[in-house]
Amino acid sequence: MHCYSLTLSRATGIQSAVYGNFSAAKAQEVVVSRGKVLELLRPNENGKMQTVVATEVFGCIRSMAAVRLTGSSVDHLMLGSDSGRIVLIKFNKDKNAWVKVHQETFGRSGCRRIVPGQYVAVDPKGRACMVGAVEKQKFVYVLNRDNLANLTISSPLEAHKSHHITFSICAMDCGFDNPIFAAIELDYSEADQDPTGEAASVAQKHLTFYEMDLGLNNVVRKWTDAVDNGANLLVAVPGGADGPGGVLVCAENFIIYKNQDHEEVRAVIPRRSDLPGDRGVLIVSYATHKKKAYSFFLVQSEYGDIYKVTLSYEGDNVSELKIKYFDTIPPCASIVVLKTGFLFAASEYGNHALYQFVGTGEDDDDVESSSAQLVQTEEGFQPVFFEPRPLKNLLLIDEMASLMPITDMKVANLLNEEIPQIYALCGRGPRASLSVLRPGLAVTELAVSPLPGAPTAVWTVKRNTQDEFDAFIVVSFANATLVFSIGEEVKETNESGFLGTVPTLHTQLLADNSMLQIYPGGLRHIRPDRRINEWKVPGRRNIKAAASNEKQVAIALQGGEVTVFELEQGTGQLVEAEKRDLGEDVSCVEVRGEGRGGRGGEGGGRGGGVPGDPPVPDGLMRASFLALGTYDQTVRVLSLDPGQGLKNLAVQALNSVPESILMLYNAGPGADRTTEGGLFIHVGLQNGILIRSEVDRVSGQLTDSRTRFLGTKAPKLFPASVRGVRCMLALSSRPWLGYNDQGRFNLSPLSYDALDYASGFASDQCPEGFVSVVKSTLRILAVENVGDAFNTQACRLRYTPRRLLIHPDYKVLLIAEADHAAVPLAEREDLQARLAAIAEQEGAPVQGVEFNDELAALEEQFGAPKGQPGQWAGCLRIVDPATLSTVFVQELDNNEAVVSMALVELQLPGAGQGIEKLLAVGCARGLRYMPTDCEAAYIRIYRVLDAGRRLELLHKTPVDGGAPGALAGLKGRLLSGVGPTLRLYDMGKKKLLRKCEYNRLPHQIVSITVQGPRIYVGDAQESVHMMRYKKADNAFYIFADDIAPRYLTSLLPLDYDTVAAGDKFGNLVVLRLPKEASQQVEDDPTGGKMAAASGRLNGAPHKLEEVVKFHVGDTITSLQRAEMQAGGQEVLIYSTVMGAIGVLYPFTNREDVDFFSHLEMHLRQEHPPLSGRDHLGFRSAYFPVRACVDGDLCGQFASIPVKKQQMIAESMDRTTGEVLKKLEDIRNKIL
Repeated sequence: MHCYSLTLSRATGIQSAVYGNFSAAKAQEVVVSRGKVLELLRPNENGKMQTVVATEVFGCIRSMAAVRLTGSSVDHLMLGSDSGRIVLIKFNKDKNAWVKVHQETFGRSGCRRIVPGQYVAVDPKGRACMVGAVEKQKFVYVLNRDNLANLTISSPLEAHKSHHITFSICAMDCGFDNPIFAAIELDYSEADQDPTGEAASVAQKHLTFYEMDLGLNNVVRKWTDAVDNGANLLVAVPGGADGPGGVLVCAENFIIYKNQDHEEVRAVIPRRSDLPGDRGVLIVSYATHKKKAYSFFLVQSEYGDIYKVTLSYEGDNVSELKIKYFDTIPPCASIVVLKTGFLFAASEYGNHALYQFVGTGEDDDDVESSSAQLVQTEEGFQPVFFEPRPLKNLLLIDEMASLMPITDMKVANLLNEEIPQIYALCGRGPRASLSVLRPGLAVTELAVSPLPGAPTAVWTVKRNTQDEFDAFIVVSFANATLVFSIGEEVKETNESGFLGTVPTLHTQLLADNSMLQIYPGGLRHIRPDRRINEWKVPGRRNIKAAASNEKQVAIALQGGEVTVFELEQGTGQLVEAEKRDLGEDVSCVEVRGEGRGGRGGEGGGRGGGVPGDPPVPDGLMRASFLALGTYDQTVRVLSLDPGQGLKNLAVQALNSVPESILMLYNAGPGADRTTEGGLFIHVGLQNGILIRSEVDRVSGQLTDSRTRFLGTKAPKLFPASVRGVRCMLALSSRPWLGYNDQGRFNLSPLSYDALDYASGFASDQCPEGFVSVVKSTLRILAVENVGDAFNTQACRLRYTPRRLLIHPDYKVLLIAEADHAAVPLAEREDLQARLAAIAEQEGAPVQGVEFNDELAALEEQFGAPKGQPGQWAGCLRIVDPATLSTVFVQELDNNEAVVSMALVELQLPGAGQGIEKLLAVGCARGLRYMPTDCEAAYIRIYRVLDAGRRLELLHKTPVDGGAPGALAGLKGRLLSGVGPTLRLYDMGKKKLLRKCEYNRLPHQIVSITVQGPRIYVGDAQESVHMMRYKKADNAFYIFADDIAPRYLTSLLPLDYDTVAAGDKFGNLVVLRLPKEASQQVEDDPTGGKMAAASGRLNGAPHKLEEVVKFHVGDTITSLQRAEMQAGGQEVLIYSTVMGAIGVLYPFTNREDVDFFSHLEMHLRQEHPPLSGRDHLGFRSAYFPVRACVDGDLCGQFASIPVKKQQMIAESMDRTTGEVLKKLEDIRNKIL
C-alpha cells in the first residue's frame, strides 16, 4: 500500500500574528502562522481580509517577529521554529512568494525546552535580535548589511543561564543606545535540589535586562529585579525620543511599569463584577499603537476584555499608569493594530475578525483604574469592577472562518447530493458549532427578480471603456431583447439604442465607446453620438455564432462562412477585414488578443471587458488568433494577421461536438503575463467534458490537453472576474469557476443550483460578481472566499462538542456536548429571566442561548460565566442535517460530562424481544484531569424515538474503575472501555449486567471498534490491540498488538486485518496483521487462548506491521473513509486540532508511485522548506516516513522558478507540462 498525502483545506486556527509592511512601503499587512503554514493577509478596499499567499513551511512555527532594518521601508520576517535554526525571510512581490535571506543553525531540531526558538525579540531599530528557549539558552545575533545592502547576521552571542525558566522576552526601545532585551525568568536550581518542596514554594520570578554592547560585541546581564510571581508577559514601552522606555510587566490582576533605576508603578486590572473571587485576570495578548504625538497599548485578558493602557510621564520619569476598559471581543491568540484604523483579532477559537476603530476609548463613562488610586487593604490591593458592554469603540468589518478545533468529524451523504458532505464539530464553549463542509465555493445571492418569459442569454455592458462598473444588463429572449440600466436599482430602459424586437447573440463595448449588438440578421453598431450603423446578412442566411474584442468582431454564418470586421481608427466604422468559407457549420467562436491578457481578446460573450483586464497594449492593433469549434467535432485556431486569409494554424480533433469556447491567460504568481503566463483555450463539449489546451503564442499550435468531466450538460463557458483577473465560469449540471490561485489554475464547483447563462457583473455594491439567468429569473451572484476548498454552513451549539454520531436509519446527527468549569443552563439565573422574557414575546419557550440570535451574539462576545473547577455542564442534541436545525436537546444533570457515545444494537431483555438500535452514552461525574479521575461514572442507555426527533432514557448504570472512555456493540451486547479495563455488558431491564472483563490493558482505552469476531482496542499510550471474545470460555484474548507506543486519538479499521490510527503528536499510521498470522488466528481451535498465553516481548503473540507512516504535523482528531466524488476512489480523510482537513489517497499503480516519489525527492533537494527544517526530517519527526508521498511538497512544483521546473522535469524524462498535468490529475481524482 502506497499513499499520496494531500491537505484539502489548510489549518484555519492562528497561533500568532505580526503586523508589518512586507510587500511594499506602507502596505498594511499581517503575517499569521497556522501551525506549519505561513500566510500573508491584507485587507482590500472593502475591508475584507484576503490571503495574498499561503506557504507550507514543513516545520512548526513557534514564534515570529517583523524586522525593520535602519533606513529600510519594508520589513523582513524572523522565524523561530523547530528547525534549530534562526531564519530571516523577505517577501518577493514579483514572485508572490517568501524568499529565504539568511539562516543560521544553533541547535538540534524539534521543539525542545533548551533549544531556542520559542521566543523571538527584535530591537526596534533592527540592529540585533534575541532568540530564546523555554529553559537556559538565549542567543543574540547582530544584524548588519554588506556592501550590496543585503542583510547579514553575526555569529551568535550567548546569554545563557542554567536552571532558569523563561516566561517572556521582549526587545526594549532604547533609541540608538545599545540594544537591551528584557526577560521574565525563574531560577529553579534550589527547588530542583530540595525534595521537601519548600524551595519551590518560595521561588521568585525576576525581571532581567540583557544589554548587547555593540562596541565590545558581547552580551551582559545588566540588571535584575524581583517581580510579581504572576508575571507572564512583557510589553516594551516606546523609548528614546518617543517615550520613557522600560517595560510593562503583565501579571495576574496587575500591570506594572518597570525600568532600571525607576520605582515600579503598579495598577490593578479592572475585573468583571460576576467573576468568582478566586479567579485572577491574566493578560494573554497585546498590541502597541505608536504615534509621534502619543502612544497607547491595547491588552486583552483571558476573558476577552480589551483594556487601553496609557502612561503619564515627563522625560524618563513615569508618574501614573492608567488601565481603562475599552471593549470586549472573544479571547485572541494575537491582536494587531493596523495603521489604517483597523484591529485584526486572531481568535483562539472560532472565527477571526477584522474590526474598525470608531472610538479611541476617551469616554469618561468607562471604568478606569490608575496607579494613583491604588488602595492597599489587609487582603491585598482593592479590585476595580466593571460590567462588560456591547462594542462601542470597535465595529466588526469582516470575519475569517475558522474551524479550529475540529473535535470530531463524519463524512456521509445524508442529503442525496452528488458528493458526500463533511460534518465537523468545531469550536469551544459559546463559539462552538456543527459545520457542514461541501467541496466548492460559497455563493452569495445578492438579488433575484422575475423576467417575463424564459431568457436565452444575458450580458453586461459598460457605458465607457474607462468605467469601473457596468451600466446595462442585456437579456435576450427567443424573439426579443430587454435592456436594464444599473443604478440605485435595476430597471428597464429604452435609451441604449439596442434593437428590442430581435434576439441578441452577442454584445460588446468597442474601443471608441460605441456599442455593438449582434443578432441573427446582422450587426447593429451604436456610435457614441447615438448614430446607428446596420450591417445585414446577405441572402437568407443567419448568424450562428459571434465573438468580439474592443477592436475586432468575428461572426460565423450558416454553412460555415466566417467574417471578421475591424474597427477603423479615425472614422469609427466597422470594416470587413477577412472572410473565409470553412464548408462546415460553426458551433462556437472565440477571439482573443495577444499581449498582456488584453481586451484585445475579450472573447465569446462579455461586453465592455472584465474588470482588471488591461486594454490591448500600445502598438498592438488586433488579436492574433481566432478559435472556433465546428460540428465535425474539431477545434480550429485561425490566424487573424492581415493578408493571411484566416489560414489554419492548428486543428484538434475532439470526441464530441464543441458547445462553447474560451481563451484565458494563466498568469504565474505575481508574474507579468506577457512573459510568463501561458495562453490556454478551454472547450466545453456536448458530452459534459471540458478540454483545456495550451496555445503556442507564436505558431498557434495546441499542446498539453487536459480533460475534466464537469456534469451531464454541455458546459457553457463565460468570462468573469476574480480578484481583478479574468477567469472562467463553466455552466454544466452544476456551475464551476476556473481561476488562478497562487500560480495554479483551479477549477472548483460552486455550491449553487444549475445556471442557464451568465456574464461577469460589476457594480457599486458588488465589485466582482456575475449576473445569471435561471429559467425565468434574473439573479445577481457573488463568489465568497475564493481559494477555499470547502464552503461551510454552521449550526450553533451550546457547549464544546465532544462526540458526533450519524443515525443510519433516521439520517440525523447525534451530538454530545460538555464544558468544564461551566455553569449549567438551569443554574444561570440571569439567563433564565431573559429566556422567559423572550418566550413571552414570541409565545413559545426558548430552550437555550443558541436558539436566539441576539442572546447568542452576546454570549459569543462576552463568553459564558465561569464555574468552579470540577464543575461540568453538558447536553445531548439531535440535529436535522437537511435544515441544519436542532430538533431535540436535553441537558445532563448531576454534574456529568459526556466522555463517549455510540449507537449499539442490543438484545432487549425478556422472552421474544428482538435486537434494537440504542444510544449508549458514557458519562463521568466531577471529571478531573492530571491525573484523570472522577467522583462516579455511568453508562446511560437512550432509545431514539419519533423517527430521530426525541431521546428517551431507559436506564443509567453506575460503573467502577474510571470513566467509560469508549463504547461499542458486540453481537447484541455492549463493550465498554472503563479506564484500562475492557468490559462486556448485557442489556437488563433496570441496568446493564456485567458479563465479562479484561483488565490487563496498559493505560486507558480511548476507542473500540468491532468487525465480526475481532475487537480493535485503541489505548491512550500503547497503540492498537487486536482482541477476540471466546463465548465458550467467556473470556477476551489479545492476539496481536503494536511494537511502538502511540498516544492514539483516533482509530479506523480499513479491512479485516488493517487499521489506520492517528495520534496526538500528529502521526498517521496504517497497521496490518501479517497474512500468515491472520490465517493462524482464524484456524486456531482454541480461539487464540493458547497463543495469547505464549506472548512475545511481554505482549501479544503476533505483532502488527507498519504499512504506512507519515507525520502530518498537527494533532489528528478523527479519521474517516469516503469517496469524495461520484464514482471516485475511496480515500482516507483526517481532521486536525488546528482545523485542517487532509486525505491519504492510495495509489493504484506502480508507475504513479515511482513518478511522485521521484518528484518528491527532487523537490526536497531543489526547494528546501522555508523554516529551515529538513523535509524528510519533518515528515519523520517521530517515526521514519514510509510508503507515503507528500502531496503538499509536490504541489509546490508549480510555484518554483521555471528553470528549476525544467531541470526537474528533464531529469524525470518528462516535460514541465506533463508533470503539472499529473499533479492536476491526481488532485482531480481526490476532489
